[in-house]
Amino acid sequence: MRIVGQQIAKYADGRKDTVGVTEALFIELLGAEQPLYALVTGDMVLVGQVVLEKLDLLVDCKKQRLIPNPDNPNYPVTYIL
Repeated sequence: MRIVGQQIAKYADGRKDTVGVTEALFIELLGAEQPLYALVTGDMVLVGQVVLEKLDLLVDCKKQRLIPNPDNPNYPVTYIL
């Protein structure tokens, strides 16, 4: 994966930093796949809320797992608000 640019990122603790932005890549989780860009902040891969929204996946906190949206269990749906 190639870094093609930079972007300002704001962390949960309020600090801001310039991070690398990759070329488009395909992310697949639980059979759902979407082309997205990744922000490079270190050597750990983190899946954030934007990825979960694009893949239409929900977090089941009690069972500590991801689940397909029950309203669209067979395919991801993108919401336009």
